[in-house]
Amino acid sequence: MTADTALLLGVDFSSRPTPRKTIVLATGKLHGAALGLSAIHHFASHAALSAWLDAHPAWIGGFDLPFGLPRELVQALDWPTDWPACIAHFAGLERSDVRARFAAFCAARPVGRKFAHRTCDRPAGSSPSMKWVNPPVAYMLHAGVPLLLGLGAGFPAHGHCGSRRERVALEAYPGLLARQIIGRRSYKSDDRAKQNAERLLARLALIDALAAGQAALAPRLLLSDGQRDTLGRDGSGDTLDAVLCLAQAAWATGRPDWGLPADVDPLEGWIIGA
Repeated sequence: MTADTALLLGVDFSSRPTPRKTIVLATGKLHGAALGLSAIHHFASHAALSAWLDAHPAWIGGFDLPFGLPRELVQALDWPTDWPACIAHFAGLERSDVRARFAAFCAARPVGRKFAHRTCDRPAGSSPSMKWVNPPVAYMLHAGVPLLLGLGAGFPAHGHCGSRRERVALEAYPGLLARQIIGRRSYKSDDRAKQNAERLLARLALIDALAAGQAALAPRLLLSDGQRDTLGRDGSGDTLDAVLCLAQAAWATGRPDWGLPADVDPLEGWIIGA
């Protein structure tokens, strides 16, 4: 399967989607070395996202959620270190159990080293995948990975082929690509009061750089005036984040082994471009 035969997509995921805070999915197509943005979709539930993905037989997706837990954490909790078995065990827990076990792990550790990290977290600048608050990425893993496994998706970073080889799930992180382009300027906020002119200018700078092909980890982005307006107008940044995930997935399709390092830990996985 290649990017020419599969639908490219990027997903800004949520552990608790609602009609007001939806999961955002961007689709696109490569035109030579450039990436055209095709459409933006919104889903108010995990079931709606799953149904849409299942209706499309072949896709390569960049998903903004962690696919694995830190090996240090998994070993400390005496959970299976085989990735599919670990995910099955983790998915079988209630969120309250996840919070209690992770909180106990953190409580036993010194200040400054409360959370365990995956090898890819620090180079990517991402939150540790065991965090259950601000942002609750552990709950995103809990909801999202079983959903994708249920669709038969393959997870290259985990050595998991899946039952549907034409569906490929890649772990994306829009913050990695955004920081490469605009540094640590804040470009989004879920708080409407903080969706100010400064963040709007940062979003516009990010969009302009993507459209100019200035990102090393993304192809040049082809946008209509209406699409530019849509990406800039969303002060939450969710729509732009979905497009950043799409761009990361498109970048990975042109790299051997999806751009993954040769020594990636199949339990922890890897973030595109980290």
